[in-house]
Amino acid sequence: MLSPEAIAKLHGFSLKILSEIGLRVDSEKAIKVFKSSQGVKFIGDQQVVFQPEIIEWAIRQAPSAIDIFNRRGDLIFRLGEDHTRFGIGVTNLFYQVPETDEILPFTREHMRASIGLGNNLASYDVISTIGILRDVDTEKADLVALLEMVAGTIKPLVILISDSKQFLPGLILLEYLFGNLSSHPFVVPYFNPVTPLILNQATADNMLVSIERSLPIIFSNYGIAGLSTPITSAGTFALLNAELLAGLVFSQLVKPGTPIILGSLPAFFDMKLMVDFFDPQTTLLNLACAEMMAYYKIPHAGTSGSTNGWGADLISSQTLCINHLSSCLGKVGLAPFVGGSFGSKVFSPTLVVYAHEIIEQSRQFAKGFEINDGVLSLDEMKKIGVGGNFISSRQTRQLFRNAYHNSTIFPRLSLEKWQESNRPDAMKYLRERTMDLMNQSNFPDDQAELLKKGEFLISQE
Repeated sequence: MLSPEAIAKLHGFSLKILSEIGLRVDSEKAIKVFKSSQGVKFIGDQQVVFQPEIIEWAIRQAPSAIDIFNRRGDLIFRLGEDHTRFGIGVTNLFYQVPETDEILPFTREHMRASIGLGNNLASYDVISTIGILRDVDTEKADLVALLEMVAGTIKPLVILISDSKQFLPGLILLEYLFGNLSSHPFVVPYFNPVTPLILNQATADNMLVSIERSLPIIFSNYGIAGLSTPITSAGTFALLNAELLAGLVFSQLVKPGTPIILGSLPAFFDMKLMVDFFDPQTTLLNLACAEMMAYYKIPHAGTSGSTNGWGADLISSQTLCINHLSSCLGKVGLAPFVGGSFGSKVFSPTLVVYAHEIIEQSRQFAKGFEINDGVLSLDEMKKIGVGGNFISSRQTRQLFRNAYHNSTIFPRLSLEKWQESNRPDAMKYLRERTMDLMNQSNFPDDQAELLKKGEFLISQE
């Protein structure tokens, strides 16, 4: 995506943004952190500008790879030295029923069922906060959602807390259930600044709480070109990159060596309809951001194919295909938010199942194929000769079962077989596969015990 010259220009422009415009800091605690550094200067009480040297220092401090564990202490992957990892989520307000496409307010039952689905799909390495619970006390909704997540899966968690006042109680809940979280961190809190160029109080204060516990964190921004960022892709990229560097500096001033994952969710704005949306430029910016983080040697989290489609439909499929394939071919580290439609308002289990198939094919595509004497097999070609066939050759007998992709959703039907089967619609198979997976939900053995213990603590709040 980016030439060395382009990387240098974009990095240099980001430094200019930070040295000439800077960042507004809304947290008194964060202001104290910035005042401790000679590389940061204040313009008034809240606005800070950054010397280039402090940014280069912060880049050197941050680890280039981060170990991510499951809650049983097993190392699952090493972000920054690994292929693209995917997860399901994130913070959807509604749930799309797989059988009917009916859209309902997201509930605790939907959360549990969706986590069970994520457990059954091997291409998803993490579970992100899937939805905002609408059927429990709002003052405890985030805690209940977090409890359902941690009890319902052993996979690593990316957590997004919608009510900032519930963030620290959420970490206390996890410590109550599992003890010290820093020994094998399986929880990765996710934070956003307010674009353009504001480090808001909730984000800063909860970053501090996480860093104090030695948790890896994601610092990711959401920019809307023509609204919160410049209309041009280059301008949007430079501004978002500057925000990421500011968040990096903050994290390293709090504790040098803090494991931080950086990335952007760039979108565009339809001025006629007054809605944000994703398009091919989003994918390009996602890949460019991944390459910039690779240049900095900092782990990356990016877009996940969240769509403006209406569920698992043609609109969503084009976004998923472009996003997942380009992520696997590029340098994208973590894509943690698969399954959202209607602009990330609605969680669609059928979309999750369909995306899983795309991820598998994208990974197979990205691997390429071997070229060596063993696979070329000239001896077999000589044996078959001109006009022969390879259907019974030794190589075919050995390899045919795994030589190509086999869909777990869609059967291979000839025209005649499709007509004999009363011309089934592809969605029929997708719905059936989704329901089969959801009916086979595989929860950890300690789910009931953790729910009981966690609900007791939440009831005391």
